[in-house]
Amino acid sequence: MSLVTVVGGGLAGCEAALALAERGRSVRLVEMRPVRTTPAHQTAGLGELVCTNSFKSERVTTAHGQLKREMKHLESALLAAAGESRVPAGAALAVDRELFSRALTRRVETHPRIELVREEVRNLPDGPAVVATGPLTSDALADGIAAELGDGGLAFYDAIAPIVHADSVDTGVAFAAGRYRQDADYLNCPLTGTEYDDFIGALRAADIYEGHDWENVPYFEGCLPIEVMAARGHDTLRYGPMKPVGLRDPRTGRRPHAVVQLRREDRAGQMWNLVGFQTRLRTGEQRRVFTMIPGLGEAEFLRWGSIHRNTYLNFPGCLSPYGSSRGRPDLLFAGQLTGVEGYTESAASGIVAGINLDRLIDGREPVLPPAETMLGALYRYLREADPDDFQPMNSNWGLVDPMPDAPRKKALRREAMAERADLSLRRWIESEGLVPASAAAATP
Repeated sequence: MSLVTVVGGGLAGCEAALALAERGRSVRLVEMRPVRTTPAHQTAGLGELVCTNSFKSERVTTAHGQLKREMKHLESALLAAAGESRVPAGAALAVDRELFSRALTRRVETHPRIELVREEVRNLPDGPAVVATGPLTSDALADGIAAELGDGGLAFYDAIAPIVHADSVDTGVAFAAGRYRQDADYLNCPLTGTEYDDFIGALRAADIYEGHDWENVPYFEGCLPIEVMAARGHDTLRYGPMKPVGLRDPRTGRRPHAVVQLRREDRAGQMWNLVGFQTRLRTGEQRRVFTMIPGLGEAEFLRWGSIHRNTYLNFPGCLSPYGSSRGRPDLLFAGQLTGVEGYTESAASGIVAGINLDRLIDGREPVLPPAETMLGALYRYLREADPDDFQPMNSNWGLVDPMPDAPRKKALRREAMAERADLSLRRWIESEGLVPASAAAATP
């Protein structure tokens, strides 16, 4: 049996390797860390989360919740590892980063058909392979990909939010609550109108890192630096990450003018990140501006916001509908490198890549989920988007075709779409025989 290579030990690479191994393939998973590090990673663990520690909502009426349900049907390793390492976050699936990485690494290292190799891959591998090196693909391998695919690569810059220590948050000001619900999984720092005005003024005047031509950076709209949002309008943040809707300040009994939410990073609740506060401000400016937030005046910052280069491919311009090189059908790409945005989206694409490479090796045609599913709709976007204006995309209901005669009420309409997607995916899995051999063998 031929050896399959998977390049990249992130979420997509781990999912692809495990999907292939569970189908009986011998897999060589190659991860360059710690032999060579990246500007964003801090450990050698597989599946290290470098941005947020949240996989977003689990409610199936949300796009991310429905995607998770579909991934569960496809035997997702991410969801299994997340289940072992989750931390309270209301309706969201959030994890302790270190415990999550350990759980995913253990699944890979202990699988009898996976060999984990620590080295930098500088050229595209020969033979059947999945390349899932993510947005921080090394320059050498990026050159090899460009040579294989032609002029299909683009670059953008992604920003990381700061983290503060729980003990340094003034809980006389910050209050525990979740928007709309009675959970207390978030800490909320309320701002009056005057405090908000002062904060926006300081943010707009703050010094940014000038290592690049920022005016020409094509940021992904779902992960904009906070100072970029502030520059778009005085109230942009109040309608974005600082929206006060659904919250009441217990000191006044009224809704704040604006609010900064903190979400826990670890199970013990010692580390909290500033939700939506990814930034490119210089470190000194971050301290000056962010300590203006009520409740964070004496904040101890455990991690400062930062920026790093992200690379992705022009999927509709240079890849096949299932994500392979058009010249090498058994060379597949997965994860953020292909233009999907988000943890679960990246991991789900790794599962699909593993499934399809297994089929190709057997001489079978590759398959994609139906377009009425969240995963199928995402792949439809990737293959049908305008190559001249392609941007990364995360899962959202706008990608999915509306239902005829759908309920008028939004909540009921989403419930109906979620049930349709779930039924469609389960039928697709059954009709294509996509249950892994190991799972089928374990079924009584």
